[in-house]
Amino acid sequence: MAGNPRAAAALALACGALTVAGFSPFGFPFLPYATLAVLTALWLRADTPRQAGAVGFAFGIGLFGAGVSWIYVSLHVFGSMPAPLAALATLIYCAFLGLFPALVGNLQARIEGHRVLRAVVLIPALWTISEWMREWLLTGFPWLSLGYSQIEWPLSGFAPIAGVFAVTLALTLAAGLIHVALSAGSAPRIVALGALALLLGGSWWLRGMEWTRAQGAPVRVALVQGNIAQSFKFEESRYAAMLATYARLIESSRARLIVLPETAIPRFLDTVDPRYIEHLERLARSRGADILVGVPWRDASQRYFNGAVSLGASKTQFYAKSHLVPLGEFVPGEFGWIVSVLKIPLSDFSRGGPQRPMALAGERVAVNICYEDAFGEEIIRQLPEATLLANLSNVAWFGRSLAPDQHLQMSRMRALETGRMMLRATNTGVTAIIGPKGEVIAAMPQYEEGVLEGQAQGYAGATPYVRWGNVPVLLLAFAMLLATLIASCRRGA
Repeated sequence: MAGNPRAAAALALACGALTVAGFSPFGFPFLPYATLAVLTALWLRADTPRQAGAVGFAFGIGLFGAGVSWIYVSLHVFGSMPAPLAALATLIYCAFLGLFPALVGNLQARIEGHRVLRAVVLIPALWTISEWMREWLLTGFPWLSLGYSQIEWPLSGFAPIAGVFAVTLALTLAAGLIHVALSAGSAPRIVALGALALLLGGSWWLRGMEWTRAQGAPVRVALVQGNIAQSFKFEESRYAAMLATYARLIESSRARLIVLPETAIPRFLDTVDPRYIEHLERLARSRGADILVGVPWRDASQRYFNGAVSLGASKTQFYAKSHLVPLGEFVPGEFGWIVSVLKIPLSDFSRGGPQRPMALAGERVAVNICYEDAFGEEIIRQLPEATLLANLSNVAWFGRSLAPDQHLQMSRMRALETGRMMLRATNTGVTAIIGPKGEVIAAMPQYEEGVLEGQAQGYAGATPYVRWGNVPVLLLAFAMLLATLIASCRRGA
């Protein structure tokens, strides 16, 4: 492939697209091992850094073009952006995301070093650092971080230790070891296979560790899925029926903690008929229960937030979303013109500040809204005080795409990282109760109206990730990069 850059790029493009099948809803977690091993081989055979960068870019286009093409759905179908412009915007964004693997490919080719060292040290380090950069650059977009694909496989044992990026590092290392085992001589092959066995075996052993402990008795919970079509959500003529639907579903439950989706009430809280709010409060108090309602609200200075409010036996508490979606929930000043193109209601929220868990139904509930649970270090800000995690989402914006299942997978990783149960109440799915090992205990089918009931156990204690966040894996990745640079300098001396 070294002499045929186009063929190398085409193979990388196919491998990137195939990697998407390693994530939900497809569930073939072994595929990234193979596709990353092929990518490693293509990078090591590239003649120049520019060619290696092109290979990485092609892989990224395949990965993100196939994996997050649902951006087009939210822009065109629900944001009313003209189809050609929405397609162009989606392509440009996927191309931007493709720059991250392109950078990895280019940099690894610029650093002189033994091929084995590049495969098992340099490339895993650079890839992990690039995913971390993608989590915060331009407010961040950590979707399809490779570690999420391993939520049910042995390498997920590293998640409570150092988070999803530790799983990514282990996965890229495993792919490098597979490449060495298939391409090197007998001695390196034996060493590579032995290291791979230790990596997988060690992580499998870690999966059995109990980092947190159950606290108190389980609480009965109900997660409400209203299944309100996004096209109807902000229509005035549908508003009363929407409120009636949620009231009816709440009344059908006898749970102590009832959770509704993001913007279940699509109006500012102070404009909702007080009689409706009073009805829900009386209902909850009569049962000794608490209801957590997704609803936008305003403060005294007229800033408004995508948030949630609790009603019922406990005192009224508010949550304000802090990590907002660019162009969907807030519009940077230089992009104000986009407001005239997109037709997204409530698209310029204010950011919420640091918040503590809500005291509800005898638990301390760390609330997060929509894709806030894609950011592990933001979730752990309310820990270890919180005993439960609760995510309120409305992924109806993405239609019948890959996004809902991908989002569920990220929620599962947050539960595993923190050793806490995660309650996911969504408008159209996937509504689910997730255990502290990241396992789905119960889930509702998508696009059905109903209530998912079950038991939620509070947990106390802290995993290493809760205590240290991404710091350990980043230190390790930068140390691996530094070690490669030192070895490269000595090699060139």
